Amino acid sequence: MEDFFARVESRSHAWPPLRKDLHWLVIPPRPLARERLYEPYRTLAEQPGLCPVKPEWMHITVLHAGPQDSASAAEVDQLAAEVARRAADLASFELTLSRPDIGTVAIESKGYPGRSHRQLWELTWQAQRAVVGDRWPLIPASSYPHLSHAYAGVEGHLANRGALKMLLSDLPGEPVTVQVTTLSLVAEWHDRREIRWDVLAEVPLGGRG
Repeated sequence: MEDFFARVESRSHAWPPLRKDLHWLVIPPRPLARERLYEPYRTLAEQPGLCPVKPEWMHITVLHAGPQDSASAAEVDQLAAEVARRAADLASFELTLSRPDIGTVAIESKGYPGRSHRQLWELTWQAQRAVVGDRWPLIPASSYPHLSHAYAGVEGHLANRGALKMLLSDLPGEPVTVQVTTLSLVAEWHDRREIRWDVLAEVPLGGRG
């Protein structure tokens, strides 16, 4: 497998280690993350070459905004308020995560319905443009819901995809449904092994309903 962190550090709009970038996330409840998403696949995620995602850091990315230090505190507040205004008209929904797949840079569970997740992606992007214009690029450029169980790290070459697929085929586990009721604005960073964040704002969906 290929090093996930090297990829985000070397892309055209790079995300270097320890820099806090603003992100919009869907964060599953921790008990659900631990019992249904972490423990069933722990053996898989801890294989050589992989960096497992702990339950407290499991997430579904909606939008990667921009570096926190390139926005003023007032702009961050405006961004949260603008997303809250738009999200008030959007109903909460259920997002179902599949059993994991072995990708080229991560082990991840795909989610559906994708359309509901894309509404959040479009909403946060339009809110971002309303506050900061074109200061930050659209990341990701196209969106699908997914949750990562592990990332390939600097020793990702040790992770044999064929062997991982065989191991996964012997592990129990079922699709998991996440109730999407809230968007979280966070300041997120990585250290080339783990992604963490500080929560800056929580925005409910359907606030007018």
